[in-house]
Amino acid sequence: MRNRLILAIAASSLALPAFAADPIYQNWHALRGQAAPPVAAAVRLPTFKGPVTVLDGRTLWFGALGNGYKVRLAGIDTCQLPQWALNSKWTNRDKQQAPTPVPCGPFAKAWLKRTVGNRPTTCVGLAYANDGIAVAQCTTNGVDLAAEMLRVGWARLDSPYINAQYYAHQTNAMAARYGMWRTYVLDMNEWRRKAVDKTLDRHPIADFNLLAERKSEISPPFADARNKPKRTDR
Repeated sequence: MRNRLILAIAASSLALPAFAADPIYQNWHALRGQAAPPVAAAVRLPTFKGPVTVLDGRTLWFGALGNGYKVRLAGIDTCQLPQWALNSKWTNRDKQQAPTPVPCGPFAKAWLKRTVGNRPTTCVGLAYANDGIAVAQCTTNGVDLAAEMLRVGWARLDSPYINAQYYAHQTNAMAARYGMWRTYVLDMNEWRRKAVDKTLDRHPIADFNLLAERKSEISPPFADARNKPKRTDR
């Protein structure tokens, strides 16, 4: 697999800020439209090309597992693999302890895997996150993977400094109740801070309890999206 991996170093240095590993989502509405913060120093970043393994809803692996490069899709965040969302329709509360669980992390991974398929992927490096993982804009067969994840509702924006197309994809997905926007789901940053058990054996009731004491949830869709027409173009 490693012989099939082509690593092309970018021709010029990109002076872009590192992305935080856990950006604060609730602030990006207020910051939208403002200029990005100044950059301290230039960083030389690679362009990754080749077949990939999908690790989760926003992370790809180039090369053989254990001997390659991890790349995170720029501009989005998705549910962690052990994270559960909850169906927003909870009608039979006398007999049902909690709403029906929705495995939002595995669903996000499955959609990204479906989009990538067996086709080669190109990721243009933009920055390094605080945890050292390369953050990049990635395309497969001409499809912007981050934009696709926003379009189908299995990702949300993680930064206010983002292009208008990404913002429109998220707004449309919210209005149409696509993906996680049809569920109750805890903001990913809050989930990462509070979840004690982050194994794949995590039970849905644990996330139900976290939602009950939430400081920030990101769905069901916000009030300004509720009156928009239903979309059928997914």
